[in-house]
Amino acid sequence: MTDKDLKPELLIITELGGYPDFSSIYQQAGFRTIQIHSVRKAMRELKKLRPAVVVAEFNYQSDFRDRTSSLESLMAVLQRRPDTETIIFFEKEFEHQLQRLIARFPAHICLPFPIETQKLEMAVRQLAAQLRD
Repeated sequence: MTDKDLKPELLIITELGGYPDFSSIYQQAGFRTIQIHSVRKAMRELKKLRPAVVVAEFNYQSDFRDRTSSLESLMAVLQRRPDTETIIFFEKEFEHQLQRLIARFPAHICLPFPIETQKLEMAVRQLAAQLRD
């Protein structure tokens, strides 16, 4: 068996970035990380990938008529995968818009910028432990 077969996948979707790379936290918890830089590409890749966890940014886009962000489309796809958990990073000023999104598509945890590393580590370790159980 290869390392790829043993470790659950964690998909990191970094569209805007501007924050530290948390890959080491995910890897230390036992995940194999895959990084993609757009929700659109991630949605294509989800046809092949079966991540246990998806980490993504909520980037509120007021110009969308019927959605709050491109993350909403991704969450709709993930809704058909109840075993995939999500961690969402967001700007505090858009928390009310994020609440609308997670009312329809629940997330494991939502963390405001700047990301508190300790809270992220705890959430990731908790998800890793759930997968081992």
